[in-house]
Amino acid sequence: MELPLSPTTQALAYLVSAILFIFALKGLTHPATARRGNLFGMLGMAIAIGATLAGAAVQGYWLIGFAGIIGAVIGIVVALRIQMTAMPQLVAALHSFVGMAAVLVAIGTFINRAQAGTLNAVLMGELSAGIVIGAITFTGSVIAFAKLQGLMSGAPIKFLGQHALNALIAITTIVLAVHFASTGSWVSLVLMTLLAFALGGTLIIPIGGADMPVIISMLNSYSGWAAAATGFTLHNHLLIIVGALVGFSGAILSYIMCRAMNRSIINVVFGGFGTDSSSSGSAGAVAAEKGVKSASVEDAVYWMEDANRVIVVPGYGMAVAQAQHALKEMMELLQARDVDVTFAIHPVAGRMPGHMNVLLAEADIPYDQVQEMDEINPAFPSTDVVLVVGANDVVNPAAKEDPTSPIYGMPILDAGKAHQVYFLKRSMRPGYSGVDNLLFYKDNTSLIFGDAKDTIEGIVTSLKGGGH
Repeated sequence: MELPLSPTTQALAYLVSAILFIFALKGLTHPATARRGNLFGMLGMAIAIGATLAGAAVQGYWLIGFAGIIGAVIGIVVALRIQMTAMPQLVAALHSFVGMAAVLVAIGTFINRAQAGTLNAVLMGELSAGIVIGAITFTGSVIAFAKLQGLMSGAPIKFLGQHALNALIAITTIVLAVHFASTGSWVSLVLMTLLAFALGGTLIIPIGGADMPVIISMLNSYSGWAAAATGFTLHNHLLIIVGALVGFSGAILSYIMCRAMNRSIINVVFGGFGTDSSSSGSAGAVAAEKGVKSASVEDAVYWMEDANRVIVVPGYGMAVAQAQHALKEMMELLQARDVDVTFAIHPVAGRMPGHMNVLLAEADIPYDQVQEMDEINPAFPSTDVVLVVGANDVVNPAAKEDPTSPIYGMPILDAGKAHQVYFLKRSMRPGYSGVDNLLFYKDNTSLIFGDAKDTIEGIVTSLKGGGH
């Protein structure tokens, strides 16, 4: 194949890449096909990069090669070192890169085209959109990263007049974007960019910890639209297609997750979910006065050995403790005793969509033993034991029983309907939303305090020793 590629050959390569990306998204819709989906995506990206580098628009390779090597080294090191508990903040960081790239490409294109005298109204509109969307994506993703990484509080940061300020910044940014697109004013460009950066931050700081999975998928959507805007700027059809795929898929995922929480996307963005839920007279305050029951590993083993069915509800605490491999061993030991073991996944469990599914797949837990909320909920009343491993908000009965709770109305896993619930916790601290968990105080619930991995390994040891 001779270089450079003809426009027709490059277009065909882009078409193949686009098809592979669609297959990749389709594969990622189910754990059993996720690996194949990733392979399709990697192959599509390899073809896209190769076709782009072989195109006539590329005049030199030294700087591209140098930057590519640096990026590859950083990417490999990060991929090898990153823990699954840190995956959500890594995703947020990667979204910020896409946003900043959109801003830099738009500004660079403006400078080059202004010098060449080839600016036009359509291009200026594309540049404005790329800068605004990219800047909002960048700072929003940085704030999300800081919240997830613990560099700033995961609680909502709210102040008087916040919504009015956001509206003012947004309207001013749009006015400046229109003025920039019409006149090419450097002043409008700078002010528009700075205000868009500020808006990205002020939009995300009031978002509470429990809503962070939705925000991650929203930022994923923003990054897609930023990429699409960049595609229009560079006249790259594949970038437009990929950006639209990411933008729409992220938006759809955000909608699905909001439905799983029984909340609107507007409520997520402006609601400040995750504040302290304690209030006088609330069900949480009444339950707290009753105290909780603690249990030992031996108590849990006694119940599970004689059970017909055990459901495990994993959460972020499982990810922190890296307890999934110990759970796999526990599952096999119980199955050897003819105990039916199933894993129940809430759509927003963990800190990002699919977080728990990936961890369980990492431990080679069969996909057919992992069930989603709607599928597993009818089974809880006939379940002997539920083992909650580091989950919290997704099993909190306050969502159904306490109208004063911020999570009231959110669909949950009905773990409390089982005959016996063992809750693995380090402490009595509430979940990431900051909402007190009424399940702690139910008569059929006992808490086993300690590191989740150590507790599960203790259960495994007891099962191997014959239990009771």
